[in-house]
Amino acid sequence: MKNLLECKSDEDQLISSALAALAHPARVAILRYLSCNGARCCKDVVAQLDLAQSTVSQHLKVLVESGLVRFAPERQSSRYSVDHAALRGLAGSIAGLVDSCCADAEPRANTQERQG
Repeated sequence: MKNLLECKSDEDQLISSALAALAHPARVAILRYLSCNGARCCKDVVAQLDLAQSTVSQHLKVLVESGLVRFAPERQSSRYSVDHAALRGLAGSIAGLVDSCCADAEPRANTQERQG
């Protein structure tokens, strides 16, 4: 049997980082807003949420660091946008995780059903 730490990979780190970024409802709301409205400045996001500008800025920073949101500095106001490729990659990684975890469990579940 493999040690859990031996199974750790770069993909595990990416999944973990992205899910940690999405672990706050405000960040999910920001991601949804940006996804539906294209590149927006922080002020636009603040106008959609009942949060202080500093709080929204911190949430945007977390999303940018996770790679799910892109930051484009501009002279007057910087723009934030969803990195759709990164989001699709996360979805694929999670699907792969579910498939790999469930692949071994299905035969055992079927065997247990037959025995029960």
